Amino acid sequence: MPTFETVNLTSEKSAVVIEIGSAYTKCGFAGENAPRCIIPSKAKIQDSGEERMINSYRDEEDLYNLLLHFIHYLYFKHLLVSPKDRRVVIVESVLCATNVRETLAKVLFHHYEVLSLFFVPSHLVSLYTLGTSTAVVIDIGFKETVVLPVYEGFTILKAWQAQPLAGEIVERELSKKLKLEHGPGDSDVKEECIQEEVIENIKVRTCFVTTAERAQKLEEIVHPPPVLYGLDGNRYIKVDGKTRESAFESLFTMDADEFSVPTMILDALLKCPVDTRKVLAENLLVIGGTSMAMGMRSRILSELKNLSNSAKYIDLLPIRTFKFHNAPAKGNFVSWLGGSIVGATEMVVSRSLTKDLYQKQKCLPDWVNLAFSNNYELKHKYFSG
Repeated sequence: MPTFETVNLTSEKSAVVIEIGSAYTKCGFAGENAPRCIIPSKAKIQDSGEERMINSYRDEEDLYNLLLHFIHYLYFKHLLVSPKDRRVVIVESVLCATNVRETLAKVLFHHYEVLSLFFVPSHLVSLYTLGTSTAVVIDIGFKETVVLPVYEGFTILKAWQAQPLAGEIVERELSKKLKLEHGPGDSDVKEECIQEEVIENIKVRTCFVTTAERAQKLEEIVHPPPVLYGLDGNRYIKVDGKTRESAFESLFTMDADEFSVPTMILDALLKCPVDTRKVLAENLLVIGGTSMAMGMRSRILSELKNLSNSAKYIDLLPIRTFKFHNAPAKGNFVSWLGGSIVGATEMVVSRSLTKDLYQKQKCLPDWVNLAFSNNYELKHKYFSG
Protein backbone atom coordinates (compact mmCIF):
# COMPACT_ATOMS: atom_id res chain seq x y z
CA MET A 1 0.00 0.00 0.00
CA PRO A 2 1.53 3.35 -0.97
CA THR A 3 2.22 5.92 1.70
CA PHE A 4 -0.35 8.66 2.04
CA GLU A 5 0.04 11.31 -0.60
CA THR A 6 -0.35 15.00 0.11
CA VAL A 7 -3.92 15.97 0.89
CA ASN A 8 -5.43 18.12 -1.86
CA LEU A 9 -5.63 21.63 -0.42
CA THR A 10 -6.78 23.30 -3.62
CA SER A 11 -10.20 24.81 -4.08
CA GLU A 12 -11.56 21.60 -5.62
CA LYS A 13 -14.67 20.38 -3.86
CA SER A 14 -14.58 17.24 -1.75
CA ALA A 15 -15.24 14.01 -3.60
CA VAL A 16 -18.39 12.00 -2.93
CA VAL A 17 -17.67 8.59 -1.38
CA ILE A 18 -20.25 5.83 -1.92
CA GLU A 19 -20.25 2.24 -0.73
CA ILE A 20 -23.24 0.22 -1.96
CA GLY A 21 -23.65 -2.87 0.18
CA SER A 22 -26.06 -5.76 -0.13
CA ALA A 23 -28.25 -4.41 2.66
CA TYR A 24 -27.10 -0.84 3.35
CA THR A 25 -25.38 1.95 1.46
CA LYS A 26 -22.96 4.39 3.07
CA CYS A 27 -22.55 7.80 1.47
CA GLY A 28 -20.74 11.00 2.36
CA PHE A 29 -17.85 13.29 1.50
CA ALA A 30 -14.12 12.59 1.35
CA GLY A 31 -12.13 13.75 4.35
CA GLU A 32 -14.99 13.27 6.83
CA ASN A 33 -14.81 10.74 9.64
CA ALA A 34 -18.28 9.25 9.14
CA PRO A 35 -20.78 8.93 6.28
CA ARG A 36 -23.55 11.50 5.98
CA CYS A 37 -26.12 8.73 5.65
CA ILE A 38 -26.44 4.96 6.04
CA ILE A 39 -29.60 3.88 4.26
CA PRO A 40 -31.07 0.60 2.93
CA SER A 41 -29.86 -0.25 -0.58
CA LYS A 42 -33.37 0.18 -1.94
CA ALA A 43 -34.60 2.19 -4.90
CA LYS A 44 -38.12 3.51 -5.28
CA ILE A 45 -39.31 3.69 -8.86
CA GLN A 46 -41.24 6.95 -9.06
CA ASP A 47 -43.43 5.93 -11.98
CA SER A 48 -44.75 2.74 -10.38
CA GLY A 49 -44.07 3.46 -6.70
CA GLU A 50 -42.34 0.09 -6.45
CA GLU A 51 -39.48 -0.18 -3.93
CA ARG A 52 -36.86 -2.87 -4.47
CA MET A 53 -33.39 -3.80 -3.31
CA ILE A 54 -30.61 -2.90 -5.73
CA ASN A 55 -29.36 -6.49 -5.92
CA SER A 56 -32.81 -7.78 -6.95
CA TYR A 57 -32.40 -6.55 -10.53
CA ARG A 58 -33.71 -8.73 -13.37
CA ASP A 59 -31.40 -7.61 -16.15
CA GLU A 60 -28.98 -4.80 -16.95
CA GLU A 61 -31.74 -2.46 -18.05
CA ASP A 62 -33.56 -3.02 -14.78
CA LEU A 63 -30.31 -2.49 -12.86
CA TYR A 64 -29.70 0.78 -14.72
CA ASN A 65 -33.17 1.99 -13.78
CA LEU A 66 -32.73 1.04 -10.11
CA LEU A 67 -29.33 2.73 -9.86
CA LEU A 68 -30.63 5.80 -11.67
CA HIS A 69 -33.31 6.42 -9.05
CA PHE A 70 -31.10 5.38 -6.15
CA ILE A 71 -28.23 7.74 -7.04
CA HIS A 72 -30.76 10.55 -7.50
CA TYR A 73 -32.07 9.86 -4.00
CA LEU A 74 -28.54 9.96 -2.56
CA TYR A 75 -27.57 13.25 -4.17
CA PHE A 76 -30.77 15.23 -3.81
CA LYS A 77 -32.14 13.87 -0.55
CA HIS A 78 -29.05 13.30 1.59
CA LEU A 79 -25.99 14.97 0.04
CA LEU A 80 -27.77 18.02 -1.41
CA VAL A 81 -25.02 18.75 -3.96
CA SER A 82 -24.83 18.78 -7.75
CA PRO A 83 -23.32 15.57 -9.20
CA LYS A 84 -21.54 17.53 -11.94
CA ASP A 85 -19.33 19.45 -9.51
CA ARG A 86 -17.58 16.57 -7.76
CA ARG A 87 -15.49 13.50 -8.28
CA VAL A 88 -16.81 10.15 -7.04
CA VAL A 89 -15.05 7.41 -5.09
CA ILE A 90 -16.79 4.01 -5.17
CA VAL A 91 -15.79 1.60 -2.41
CA GLU A 92 -16.42 -1.88 -3.77
CA SER A 93 -15.66 -5.48 -2.99
CA VAL A 94 -13.04 -7.17 -5.15
CA LEU A 95 -15.76 -9.72 -5.96
CA CYS A 96 -18.19 -7.10 -7.27
CA ALA A 97 -19.87 -8.26 -10.48
CA THR A 98 -18.48 -6.62 -13.62
CA ASN A 99 -21.92 -5.75 -14.98
CA VAL A 100 -22.76 -3.90 -11.75
CA ARG A 101 -19.56 -1.82 -11.99
CA GLU A 102 -20.13 -1.01 -15.63
CA THR A 103 -23.79 -0.12 -15.16
CA LEU A 104 -22.97 2.11 -12.18
CA ALA A 105 -20.30 3.89 -14.24
CA LYS A 106 -22.75 4.35 -17.09
CA VAL A 107 -25.33 5.91 -14.76
CA LEU A 108 -22.82 8.27 -13.14
CA PHE A 109 -21.10 9.36 -16.35
CA HIS A 110 -23.96 9.43 -18.83
CA HIS A 111 -26.86 10.59 -16.70
CA TYR A 112 -25.28 12.53 -13.83
CA GLU A 113 -22.11 13.63 -15.66
CA VAL A 114 -19.75 13.35 -12.68
CA LEU A 115 -16.22 14.68 -13.13
CA SER A 116 -14.42 11.38 -12.57
CA LEU A 117 -14.84 7.94 -11.04
CA PHE A 118 -12.41 6.07 -8.82
CA PHE A 119 -13.12 2.46 -7.82
CA VAL A 120 -11.24 1.36 -4.69
CA PRO A 121 -11.26 -2.16 -3.16
CA SER A 122 -12.94 -2.21 0.24
CA HIS A 123 -10.54 -4.72 1.81
CA LEU A 124 -7.49 -2.70 0.85
CA VAL A 125 -8.71 0.78 1.80
CA SER A 126 -9.92 -0.53 5.17
CA LEU A 127 -6.25 -0.69 6.14
CA TYR A 128 -5.88 3.05 5.53
CA THR A 129 -7.91 3.59 8.69
CA LEU A 130 -5.19 1.76 10.66
CA GLY A 131 -2.11 3.17 8.95
CA THR A 132 -0.89 -0.35 8.28
CA SER A 133 -0.28 -2.27 5.06
CA THR A 134 -0.61 -5.87 6.23
CA ALA A 135 -3.68 -7.65 7.64
CA VAL A 136 -6.27 -10.31 7.02
CA VAL A 137 -9.50 -8.44 6.40
CA ILE A 138 -12.63 -10.38 7.39
CA ASP A 139 -15.73 -8.69 6.00
CA ILE A 140 -18.86 -10.17 7.62
CA GLY A 141 -21.68 -8.47 5.77
CA PHE A 142 -25.28 -9.32 5.00
CA LYS A 143 -25.07 -11.71 2.04
CA GLU A 144 -21.66 -13.27 2.60
CA THR A 145 -18.41 -13.27 4.50
CA VAL A 146 -15.31 -12.47 2.46
CA VAL A 147 -11.81 -13.08 3.83
CA LEU A 148 -8.91 -11.51 1.95
CA PRO A 149 -5.29 -11.24 3.16
CA VAL A 150 -3.38 -8.06 2.30
CA TYR A 151 0.43 -8.12 2.59
CA GLU A 152 2.49 -4.95 2.22
CA GLY A 153 -0.32 -3.27 0.32
CA PHE A 154 -0.93 -6.14 -2.11
CA THR A 155 -4.00 -8.37 -1.93
CA ILE A 156 -3.19 -12.09 -1.99
CA LEU A 157 -6.01 -12.99 -4.36
CA LYS A 158 -5.28 -16.70 -4.46
CA ALA A 159 -6.06 -16.87 -0.73
CA TRP A 160 -9.49 -15.23 -0.76
CA GLN A 161 -12.41 -17.04 0.85
CA ALA A 162 -16.12 -16.31 0.44
CA GLN A 163 -19.12 -18.14 1.88
CA PRO A 164 -22.79 -17.18 2.45
CA LEU A 165 -22.23 -17.17 6.21
CA ALA A 166 -23.39 -13.71 7.18
CA GLY A 167 -26.31 -11.64 8.46
CA GLU A 168 -28.86 -13.05 6.04
CA ILE A 169 -28.50 -16.64 7.24
CA VAL A 170 -28.64 -15.44 10.86
CA GLU A 171 -31.93 -13.64 10.21
CA ARG A 172 -33.32 -16.64 8.32
CA GLU A 173 -32.63 -18.96 11.25
CA LEU A 174 -33.93 -16.38 13.70
CA SER A 175 -37.25 -15.98 11.88
CA LYS A 176 -37.87 -19.73 12.14
CA LYS A 177 -37.52 -19.67 15.92
CA LEU A 178 -39.54 -16.59 16.75
CA LYS A 179 -43.12 -16.85 17.93
CA LEU A 180 -45.80 -14.21 17.51
CA GLU A 181 -47.76 -13.85 20.74
CA HIS A 182 -50.95 -11.89 21.45
CA GLY A 183 -51.94 -9.80 24.38
CA PRO A 184 -55.10 -10.23 26.49
CA GLY A 185 -58.36 -10.20 24.58
CA ASP A 186 -56.64 -10.39 21.20
CA SER A 187 -57.08 -14.08 20.46
CA ASP A 188 -58.78 -13.40 17.12
CA VAL A 189 -55.74 -11.71 15.58
CA LYS A 190 -54.37 -13.83 12.76
CA GLU A 191 -50.75 -14.91 12.58
CA GLU A 192 -48.75 -12.85 10.11
CA CYS A 193 -45.38 -13.15 8.48
CA ILE A 194 -42.87 -11.16 10.47
CA GLN A 195 -41.34 -8.40 8.38
CA GLU A 196 -37.64 -8.48 7.55
CA GLU A 197 -37.10 -5.11 9.23
CA VAL A 198 -38.50 -6.49 12.48
CA ILE A 199 -36.27 -9.57 12.30
CA GLU A 200 -33.23 -7.40 11.76
CA ASN A 201 -34.16 -5.15 14.65
CA ILE A 202 -34.63 -8.13 16.96
CA LYS A 203 -31.27 -9.54 15.88
CA VAL A 204 -29.46 -6.28 16.61
CA ARG A 205 -31.26 -5.37 19.84
CA THR A 206 -31.70 -8.68 21.63
CA CYS A 207 -29.27 -11.30 20.28
CA PHE A 208 -25.57 -11.82 20.96
CA VAL A 209 -22.72 -14.22 20.20
CA THR A 210 -22.19 -16.64 23.05
CA THR A 211 -18.87 -18.15 24.12
CA ALA A 212 -17.48 -21.33 22.58
CA GLU A 213 -17.82 -23.17 25.93
CA ARG A 214 -21.50 -22.30 26.33
CA ALA A 215 -22.20 -23.06 22.67
CA GLN A 216 -21.22 -26.68 23.24
CA LYS A 217 -23.80 -27.00 26.03
CA LEU A 218 -26.76 -25.03 24.70
CA GLU A 219 -29.19 -27.80 25.62
CA GLU A 220 -27.99 -28.02 29.21
CA ILE A 221 -27.12 -24.53 30.44
CA VAL A 222 -29.40 -21.90 31.96
CA HIS A 223 -30.16 -19.33 29.29
CA PRO A 224 -30.67 -15.58 29.72
CA PRO A 225 -34.23 -14.33 30.31
CA PRO A 226 -36.66 -14.01 27.38
CA VAL A 227 -37.57 -10.68 25.81
CA LEU A 228 -40.95 -9.50 24.50
CA TYR A 229 -40.56 -7.35 21.40
CA GLY A 230 -43.67 -5.25 20.94
CA LEU A 231 -45.15 -4.83 17.47
CA ASP A 232 -48.09 -2.73 18.66
CA GLY A 233 -50.28 -2.47 21.74
CA ASN A 234 -51.58 -6.06 21.56
CA ARG A 235 -49.02 -8.14 19.71
CA TYR A 236 -45.60 -9.27 20.81
CA ILE A 237 -42.81 -11.39 19.51
CA LYS A 238 -41.30 -13.60 22.16
CA VAL A 239 -37.54 -14.02 21.94
CA ASP A 240 -36.59 -16.72 24.42
CA GLY A 241 -33.15 -16.90 26.01
CA LYS A 242 -31.94 -19.84 23.94
CA THR A 243 -32.87 -18.09 20.70
CA ARG A 244 -31.06 -14.93 21.80
CA GLU A 245 -27.93 -16.88 22.64
CA SER A 246 -27.89 -19.25 19.66
CA ALA A 247 -28.86 -16.81 16.89
CA PHE A 248 -25.32 -16.48 15.51
CA GLU A 249 -24.32 -20.13 15.87
CA SER A 250 -24.85 -20.74 12.14
CA LEU A 251 -21.68 -18.70 11.52
CA PHE A 252 -19.58 -21.01 13.69
CA THR A 253 -21.18 -24.42 13.19
CA MET A 254 -19.34 -26.21 10.41
CA ASP A 255 -21.52 -27.43 7.56
CA ALA A 256 -21.10 -30.62 5.50
CA ASP A 257 -18.09 -29.07 3.75
CA GLU A 258 -16.57 -28.10 7.12
CA PHE A 259 -16.89 -24.37 6.47
CA SER A 260 -17.40 -21.72 9.13
CA VAL A 261 -16.15 -18.17 9.59
CA PRO A 262 -13.10 -19.27 11.66
CA THR A 263 -12.17 -22.04 9.19
CA MET A 264 -12.34 -19.50 6.36
CA ILE A 265 -9.69 -17.43 8.14
CA LEU A 266 -7.42 -20.42 8.71
CA ASP A 267 -7.88 -21.65 5.13
CA ALA A 268 -6.98 -18.19 3.84
CA LEU A 269 -3.78 -18.24 5.91
CA LEU A 270 -2.89 -21.67 4.55
CA LYS A 271 -3.05 -20.35 1.00
CA CYS A 272 -0.71 -17.46 1.78
CA PRO A 273 3.09 -17.75 1.37
CA VAL A 274 4.65 -19.45 4.38
CA ASP A 275 6.75 -16.48 5.43
CA THR A 276 3.70 -14.19 5.59
CA ARG A 277 1.40 -16.33 7.71
CA LYS A 278 2.66 -15.37 11.17
CA VAL A 279 2.46 -11.63 10.61
CA LEU A 280 -0.94 -11.97 8.95
CA ALA A 281 -2.31 -14.05 11.85
CA GLU A 282 -1.26 -11.28 14.23
CA ASN A 283 -3.03 -8.62 12.15
CA LEU A 284 -6.70 -9.52 11.82
CA LEU A 285 -9.27 -6.86 10.99
CA VAL A 286 -12.98 -7.69 11.26
CA ILE A 287 -15.36 -5.34 9.45
CA GLY A 288 -18.95 -5.42 8.17
CA GLY A 289 -22.32 -4.83 9.78
CA THR A 290 -22.71 -8.35 11.18
CA SER A 291 -19.29 -8.10 12.85
CA MET A 292 -20.78 -5.54 15.26
CA ALA A 293 -22.74 -8.23 17.12
CA MET A 294 -21.82 -8.36 20.79
CA GLY A 295 -19.17 -11.00 21.45
CA MET A 296 -18.27 -11.60 17.78
CA ARG A 297 -14.52 -10.95 17.93
CA SER A 298 -14.09 -12.80 21.21
CA ARG A 299 -15.84 -15.86 19.79
CA ILE A 300 -13.80 -15.80 16.57
CA LEU A 301 -10.59 -15.60 18.60
CA SER A 302 -11.48 -18.56 20.83
CA GLU A 303 -12.58 -20.62 17.81
CA LEU A 304 -9.32 -19.87 16.00
CA LYS A 305 -7.29 -21.02 18.98
CA ASN A 306 -9.31 -24.23 19.30
CA LEU A 307 -9.24 -25.03 15.59
CA SER A 308 -5.51 -24.34 15.26
CA ASN A 309 -4.95 -27.24 17.69
CA SER A 310 -7.27 -29.60 15.82
CA ALA A 311 -6.01 -32.49 13.70
CA LYS A 312 -6.81 -30.62 10.46
CA TYR A 313 -4.59 -27.59 11.15
CA ILE A 314 -2.09 -28.47 13.88
CA ASP A 315 0.59 -29.66 11.44
CA LEU A 316 -0.29 -27.56 8.41
CA LEU A 317 -0.53 -24.26 10.28
CA PRO A 318 1.78 -24.14 13.33
CA ILE A 319 0.45 -20.75 14.48
CA ARG A 320 -1.14 -20.32 17.89
CA THR A 321 -1.19 -16.53 18.28
CA PHE A 322 -3.96 -14.45 16.74
CA LYS A 323 -4.45 -10.71 17.29
CA PHE A 324 -7.13 -8.24 16.23
CA HIS A 325 -6.92 -4.60 15.27
CA ASN A 326 -9.29 -2.05 16.80
CA ALA A 327 -10.59 0.03 13.91
CA PRO A 328 -11.26 3.74 14.58
CA ALA A 329 -14.88 3.39 13.40
CA LYS A 330 -17.90 1.16 13.73
CA GLY A 331 -17.52 -2.08 11.80
CA ASN A 332 -20.24 -1.25 9.30
CA PHE A 333 -18.42 1.73 7.81
CA VAL A 334 -14.69 1.01 8.29
CA SER A 335 -14.23 0.46 4.55
CA TRP A 336 -16.19 3.64 3.78
CA LEU A 337 -13.85 5.56 6.08
CA GLY A 338 -10.91 4.13 4.16
CA GLY A 339 -12.49 5.41 0.95
CA SER A 340 -12.95 8.80 2.61
CA ILE A 341 -9.24 8.93 3.41
CA VAL A 342 -8.26 7.97 -0.14
CA GLY A 343 -10.70 10.50 -1.55
CA ALA A 344 -8.99 13.29 0.39
CA THR A 345 -5.58 12.61 -1.20
CA GLU A 346 -4.12 13.37 -4.62
CA MET A 347 -4.87 9.80 -5.67
CA VAL A 348 -8.45 10.76 -6.45
CA VAL A 349 -7.08 13.14 -9.10
CA SER A 350 -4.18 11.14 -10.48
CA ARG A 351 -5.84 7.70 -10.63
CA SER A 352 -9.47 8.45 -11.40
CA LEU A 353 -11.18 7.63 -14.68
CA THR A 354 -12.31 10.95 -16.12
CA LYS A 355 -15.60 11.57 -17.89
CA ASP A 356 -13.87 12.55 -21.16
CA LEU A 357 -11.72 9.43 -21.22
CA TYR A 358 -14.67 7.18 -20.43
CA GLN A 359 -16.79 8.69 -23.20
CA LYS A 360 -13.91 8.31 -25.61
CA GLN A 361 -12.87 4.74 -24.76
CA LYS A 362 -16.28 3.33 -23.69
CA CYS A 363 -14.48 0.97 -21.36
CA LEU A 364 -14.11 0.63 -17.61
CA PRO A 365 -10.74 -0.58 -16.22
CA ASP A 366 -11.15 -3.91 -14.47
CA TRP A 367 -8.51 -6.09 -12.81
CA VAL A 368 -10.24 -9.26 -14.08
CA ASN A 369 -9.82 -8.04 -17.67
CA LEU A 370 -6.56 -9.42 -19.07
CA ALA A 371 -6.31 -6.45 -21.41
CA PHE A 372 -5.62 -4.28 -18.36
CA SER A 373 -3.73 -6.85 -16.32
CA ASN A 374 -1.12 -7.50 -19.01
CA ASN A 375 -0.93 -4.19 -20.86
CA TYR A 376 1.14 -1.58 -19.03
CA GLU A 377 0.51 1.14 -21.58
CA LEU A 378 -3.26 0.66 -21.31
CA LYS A 379 -3.15 0.84 -17.51
CA HIS A 380 -0.92 3.90 -17.64
CA LYS A 381 -3.34 5.66 -19.99
CA TYR A 382 -6.30 5.11 -17.69
CA PHE A 383 -4.75 5.68 -14.30
CA SER A 384 -2.08 8.34 -14.84
CA GLY A 385 -4.59 11.20 -15.14
